[in-house]
Amino acid sequence: MDAEVPVREILGGTLIGCRPSAPPAECWPMQTVVAPLLGYPGEAVHELWISAGDSHPGEFEGIAFRRSREVLFGVIELEEQAFSTTGRESTLQQATGEAYRRIFRLLAAQELPHLWRVWNYLADINGETNGLERYRQFNIGRHDAFAACARAATGDVPAACTIGLPQGPLSIAFIAGRTPVQPVENPRQVSAYHYPMEYGPRSPTFSRAVLVTLPERDCLFISGTASIVGHRTVHLGDICGQTREALANIEAVLAEANRLSRHTTFTLGGLAYRVYIRHAEDFPVVRDMLSAPMGAAAVLFVQADICRQDLLVEIEAVAVNVPGSA
Repeated sequence: MDAEVPVREILGGTLIGCRPSAPPAECWPMQTVVAPLLGYPGEAVHELWISAGDSHPGEFEGIAFRRSREVLFGVIELEEQAFSTTGRESTLQQATGEAYRRIFRLLAAQELPHLWRVWNYLADINGETNGLERYRQFNIGRHDAFAACARAATGDVPAACTIGLPQGPLSIAFIAGRTPVQPVENPRQVSAYHYPMEYGPRSPTFSRAVLVTLPERDCLFISGTASIVGHRTVHLGDICGQTREALANIEAVLAEANRLSRHTTFTLGGLAYRVYIRHAEDFPVVRDMLSAPMGAAAVLFVQADICRQDLLVEIEAVAVNVPGSA
């Protein structure tokens, strides 16, 4: 942590690594992601979200959160084993629906109604139980929670990623605020919430990116982005092709965000990235392919599973720009 950042301005963050260190003693919500870091000299990385003013802690129905006047960061973890194995809904579907319903109740209680960005992690994402892939079960639970809480499931939905880990609870971290988002879609892709039924009974509920315009800064949250054109995976089994395509999709989203933005310009080199790679042996190829276009940008490489079995790499990104910057 930067020693110059006042503790009172920290909203929370993420611990990522094979053996993440213990969270700090201060009362910050922390999402712990137990996954190997690739090409990083340490065992874990501690990422923080900083508010523009003082923040205050809270707890709501199992959600640990901190909020400033305008922004809230929260984390919820639910064990699937806590849910009944009887009935038509899988335990993952039940856990997902319950987690999102609690999140929406928290945002209503805090009067910060707009969900900006969500990070979802779950075990065995490509495994099949109850006759359905677990990622598709997750999508049912998420979609149904949006509907149950009278939330739009298309258009005005948050940026998000859903990543698979070998084990652990359903873990969801999120950022929300008083300001509504401006959804950013990719003209090269079908919007995820309009995917056809071949991808499951419910489409994924997320935007390709969202733009949040605040008085003191502009925030761009780019969802997990992979080698998908239209709605189909392309370059099957080809890590070079998939990396190029994922980067092309990031560039397309950036172009659309810059078209919509009124105050700032976002660039590839001005983003901070998290890159998920399914197979560790592909890391050198992905790193080398991204080094030139991303330049000196902060890039963290993580070995993890992607939401589709045929996807080998996924890239997410964020930028926080002061208006007038480039």
